Amino acid sequence: MKTMYGGNAVGKNGVHILTMVEFKIWLMTFDQDKDGRISKQELQQAVRAMRGGRFTAFRGWCGVRSADANHNGYIDYDEIEKLVEFAYKTLGLIVVGS
Repeated sequence: MKTMYGGNAVGKNGVHILTMVEFKIWLMTFDQDKDGRISKQELQQAVRAMRGGRFTAFRGWCGVRSADANHNGYIDYDEIEKLVEFAYKTLGLIVVGS
């Protein structure tokens, strides 16, 4: 299981609080093929690392669908900011700052 980046704070109910930079760095650790973007399968790994194995395929698909502005099937580095709401609802992460 991959750990969260750096010394992030933990808020109420065990919710992790990260800056946008920390969130991007953490998410990119799941970029297995190092192509600079996150696939549905790579996002599934992030979901699995934070929330366990249930519904990871569906959650990964939802995350890519919500953030993939250019509809190429991947979350490009500049689209990661669109995952903030997904991160809160699905992963229990609060991303602050820009």
